[in-house]
Amino acid sequence: MTTISKKFGRSAVASIAAIALALGLSACAPAEEAAVEEVDTTPTSEEVTEDVLETLTAGKLTIGTGLPAYYPWVLDDTPESGEGFESAVAYAVAAELGFAPEDVVWVRTTFEEAIQPGPKSFDFNLQQYSITEERKASVDFSSPYYYTAQTVITVAGSAAEGVTDLADLKELLIGAQTGTTSLKAIEEIIQPNGGAQVFNSNDDAKAALANGQVDAIVVDLPTAFYLTAVELDGGIILGQLDGAEAGDSFGLVLDKDSPLTEAVTAAVDALRESGKLAEIEQEWLADYVGAPVLK
Repeated sequence: MTTISKKFGRSAVASIAAIALALGLSACAPAEEAAVEEVDTTPTSEEVTEDVLETLTAGKLTIGTGLPAYYPWVLDDTPESGEGFESAVAYAVAAELGFAPEDVVWVRTTFEEAIQPGPKSFDFNLQQYSITEERKASVDFSSPYYYTAQTVITVAGSAAEGVTDLADLKELLIGAQTGTTSLKAIEEIIQPNGGAQVFNSNDDAKAALANGQVDAIVVDLPTAFYLTAVELDGGIILGQLDGAEAGDSFGLVLDKDSPLTEAVTAAVDALRESGKLAEIEQEWLADYVGAPVLK
């Protein structure tokens, strides 16, 4: 009798032999049979959205925009409608990320607030933010969802009426919203003798132009068309600024080193490649293109 049989007895030896045989048969089972027992652990699109994308609120996508948000970017200052270029883009990105419209939450921020360092109240924000290296130091950007140009506008009766070149603009009072590439364009391209006039928002700049506090203001091209056609009495487009960051690109703003940046950029890229961005642009911005160039 072996050492094992002496210690455990014959019944124990039989039990051990039976277990060993069962284990041996299990190890020799065909791979096909083992595969049948496997459970599919591939995550659903809902699980990917909730578990992989680290959004501000689980299962929701929080999107920021300005207050007010102007047409043609947002229709009637109501981003929830999905109407207006940026509102439509936001919902298209949300869908690409796997969020249904009812899972989108909107918040409002000032222009400057969204691009300052620090915690954000949104997953991404869009209110015509031009992608610049300076801003990249504080926030992340998606790839561009739109390209535009900086444009000078005025009103009838202003000292700027009839101006056709940059040289004549230097003598005038010209303003723009703080922190924008419009303001940068004034400082670097127009270089007015009186310096750039700075305002907290496009709304304030528009009011200053209407009241005669400034002779002209600079905004992006679609906003220029809208303000001169709808918001300003006697509004006039003087022209686009030659060399003002040609192909000025708008990107979605995210918190610095956001875990969403890669996914949001991939969503924008997919919309561009599929032609969806072009469709949205055609629907909402087709009437806001083309203006003389100031040199």
